[in-house]
Amino acid sequence: MKELGINLIENSYPIYIKKGLIDSIGEEIKKISTNKKIAIITDENVDKFYGEKVKNKLEENNFEVFKIVLKPGEKSKSFDVLLKVYDKLLDFGITRGDLIIALGGGVIGDLTGFAAATLLRGIPFIQIPTSLLAQIDSSIGGKVAVDLPRGKNLVGNFYHPKAVFIDPNVLKTLDKRFLYDGMAEVIKYGCIKDKNLFDDLLKYDGEEDLFYHMEDIIYACCSIKKEVVEKDEKDTGDRMLLNFGHTIGHAIEKYFNFEKYTHGEAVALGMYAITKKSEDMGITKKGTCENIKHILKKYKLQYKINFEDKDKILEAINLDKKNKGEFINVILLNYIGEGVIKKINKEEIIKFI
Repeated sequence: MKELGINLIENSYPIYIKKGLIDSIGEEIKKISTNKKIAIITDENVDKFYGEKVKNKLEENNFEVFKIVLKPGEKSKSFDVLLKVYDKLLDFGITRGDLIIALGGGVIGDLTGFAAATLLRGIPFIQIPTSLLAQIDSSIGGKVAVDLPRGKNLVGNFYHPKAVFIDPNVLKTLDKRFLYDGMAEVIKYGCIKDKNLFDDLLKYDGEEDLFYHMEDIIYACCSIKKEVVEKDEKDTGDRMLLNFGHTIGHAIEKYFNFEKYTHGEAVALGMYAITKKSEDMGITKKGTCENIKHILKKYKLQYKINFEDKDKILEAINLDKKNKGEFINVILLNYIGEGVIKKINKEEIIKFI
């Protein structure tokens, strides 16, 4: 088993990575928790494959388990759903001495983490991410949130899990679209921090080869996330590098009402769009944009989009959390492997879309 530790001033917790880890999840959680009651929050897609399995493994280890199953998709990350989750947790009789498990992708992780952070002023929770995107990104670092009609993650907090358990084998049951959705975030890590990872991704020969190396890929991405989070827990400096492609990506998601593109697909479009412009402007090394285009195509990700209504895109960007007064922090590349934070006036963002 590969293990990483997130070491923060007030919060430290382990990340465990192992193929087949979900088969021993009851014993592993018993090692770190003496809580009696455990609530599992998951969605219908994940529940079909792993909901009862995880519940049974926990019950075998003498936990009292209650499962909450939500509709899949971004629209479940809303206040309406959150209020229903609160009610179900309270009906279960959960206390601050119990435990909540987020079993699912980024939506489940974000919503569950926010519910855990706010109900009874804080209940411990554990992440068992089942999508690649969640395994390498959203399950680590303590960001929890729900969406508003006006944009993604506009109500949130920092609330870290007690532990993160990652089983790469669960990715084999992912719809292929969502496997490659997660690969967009893997590519992001290579772009901003790890040229070797980027180059390795170009070398892998098909899906079987990709899965053979998946444990190492996840470990490399989690190591970058660990390093960045430990330097900048509250996302005011270096951690913003993780938002490469996200400023335009989030705006694309909102523009299409979270229906046309997944998060990773939108980030892929954002990475290419912003790099093409920054390369044209002489900020980014020539050829970088072409390399990103090549790797996105390899992993079945769209790289180009034409905006019919740029005003709506600008409106979505102006609601972005990275806004700082009259400025917005945009993540650009010097070259593959080195991302930089550039503060630009909001009026100049039009140049990048």
